[in-house]
Amino acid sequence: MVRHASEARRRDARHATAELALAGDTLRLVVVADTHGAPHPAARELIRRERPDRILHAGDIGRLDVLDELAGIAPVLAVRGNVDSNASGAPPDSLVVSLHHEGELVLRLLLVHIAVYGPKLRADAAALARAHGAGLVLCGHSHVPFIGRDKGLVVFNPGSIGPRRFSLPVTFGVLEISRARLVPRHVDCTTGAAWEP
Repeated sequence: MVRHASEARRRDARHATAELALAGDTLRLVVVADTHGAPHPAARELIRRERPDRILHAGDIGRLDVLDELAGIAPVLAVRGNVDSNASGAPPDSLVVSLHHEGELVLRLLLVHIAVYGPKLRADAAALARAHGAGLVLCGHSHVPFIGRDKGLVVFNPGSIGPRRFSLPVTFGVLEISRARLVPRHVDCTTGAAWEP
């Protein structure tokens, strides 16, 4: 059973760190959030189609077996959301992931559930990212797919693959990371196509 970062080297009840290596020139990460125990029926196959190296879950998991289902596609790294339990064995509140290529740091990212207020990065999330040298903040909570820049940091919210909230789309994110570039995008679970605002 994969519940959280098997690669994590250091973890306490609230924070964890993990290191990943780019196997080749590119690392493909699928980022999901806000499954609330009921991922969209098409999500699993659409995620599998992306052939991710890892899946990152930005919280509000709902049932922890959702992580096990995703782990059937690729190894999962996850954080706890505001609806998730903080019982023993639950994911941490935040995860700092360092991505390396041939021993050289390519990118450090912060995975956390709540990080934005509208299009703005919250001060606490920005401070946590800076404290760990992260240049990219991945978050969930709002169910709103978003790619932006604030306070000198790149911010990426994959949206939600859980039950639809209001008229928001049901989406997940894909990050293609190489030594030279970061390419973020969203996938619409209802159409299977790229989602754009």
